[in-house]
Amino acid sequence: MFQENTSDNYLNSVALICEDDAFQKKGHSKRTLSPEEAEKLARDQALFEDQKLTVLEAGCGVGNCLFPLLEEDLNIFAYACDFSPRAVEYVKKNALYNIERCKVFQCDLTKDDLLENIPADSVDVATLIFVLSAIHPDKMHLALQNIYKVLKPGKCVLFRDYGLYDHAMLRFKSGSKLGENFYVRQDGTRSYFFTDEFLSHLFMAVGYEQVVNEYVLRETVNRKEGLRVPRVFLQSKFRNPVVLQTQRYFGVK
Repeated sequence: MFQENTSDNYLNSVALICEDDAFQKKGHSKRTLSPEEAEKLARDQALFEDQKLTVLEAGCGVGNCLFPLLEEDLNIFAYACDFSPRAVEYVKKNALYNIERCKVFQCDLTKDDLLENIPADSVDVATLIFVLSAIHPDKMHLALQNIYKVLKPGKCVLFRDYGLYDHAMLRFKSGSKLGENFYVRQDGTRSYFFTDEFLSHLFMAVGYEQVVNEYVLRETVNRKEGLRVPRVFLQSKFRNPVVLQTQRYFGVK
């Protein structure tokens, strides 16, 4: 009993400090709102419910990530683009494709202006999942600049791609190397293998700020053949800084 009283006295003391000399009342009945307060609260709730998360999937392929994402969260509107016109047409023919939930278009991120399809500063989150590695290192910054223009201030790009010395890099045959950490596959597609330092410099040179940038080390096991394959990925998050956007708005250099 003494312990309960002590706890009650402590809570009362904290409340008195926080509320100064304000009147306090204990009880088990909830507070009754005035008609004006109830109306204001209802408006606030409706506004929150109507809010949607706008996503850009750069390099959407045939929609293997896009459609599960839209099914999972009904408050998402997605922009999705891909270099391949065939992939874009495949997405549009999917039974789940709905122009009220997503807009899909063909785009070369290094040449085609995203502003032709997406309003400036309108995207809450952009994804670059195994996309940047297929672009020539000299042109990667162009893709990042393109995305930067449509990303809201304070919002992020989510990145995942091949890391240096991933098993896929070690499997390339002689004659496949195009440049430092840059290779070409037999089908003509290319693959770059990132270091965290290179990626950080790449994003920050465009104007992003680093939030997370780390290696993910995994091991793929083929029990039938008794093989253990080391996989190395780079998983990162870079943000469009609010400060830079504010300075740009007010014309501050």
